[in-house]
Amino acid sequence: MTPADRAAAFWAAWHHHLPTIAAALGDGEPQRVEALLCELVAELHPDLHFALERGERAIYALVVSGQEDPELRPLTDAWKAAAPPDDAIWEFHDSVPPVPDPTQVTVNIGAHRLALADVRVHAQVDGDVVDVAVHHPLLSELAPDMRQAMTFLPLDATLGERVAGERLRRVETAEQEPADSIGLLELRDLVLGLPQ
Repeated sequence: MTPADRAAAFWAAWHHHLPTIAAALGDGEPQRVEALLCELVAELHPDLHFALERGERAIYALVVSGQEDPELRPLTDAWKAAAPPDDAIWEFHDSVPPVPDPTQVTVNIGAHRLALADVRVHAQVDGDVVDVAVHHPLLSELAPDMRQAMTFLPLDATLGERVAGERLRRVETAEQEPADSIGLLELRDLVLGLPQ
């Protein structure tokens, strides 16, 4: 099946199941349709990730992401191209969008609560890309896999997955706060101000 065929099959199934999905969300019980959505996305491709979130312009957002894997990009492109237009209820994203203000976000990782407002980044611009070192005061207390997740999560939340994938070249974890570090909103301004 081509990516377009897979996308068409996904959206046909989505429309068929939409009353069930809407009822679960309306009841405040998204977990009722989690297995169904896992199945639909896995049929599109088993390596894709999805999230049901609050929308930026609509009530709900469905995000289907290949986490910037170039092998999966044709599928997410076809999925987004075949998506219904965004409306007041739903919006659809083929990569994780940035949050409006990442400094207002607190992330639970294991037993730790990490405020993204405490993240500091050393950024070095090289033409149209940036190398970054990401620091949070609690990073050293996290297990290695959690530390890695907490290195990338603030960047995706700040820039969105696609811009982070395109504009960030080298990403490192900094156990100590680097000299000349900036906050996440300053990082967003810096990256979005780079030459296209």
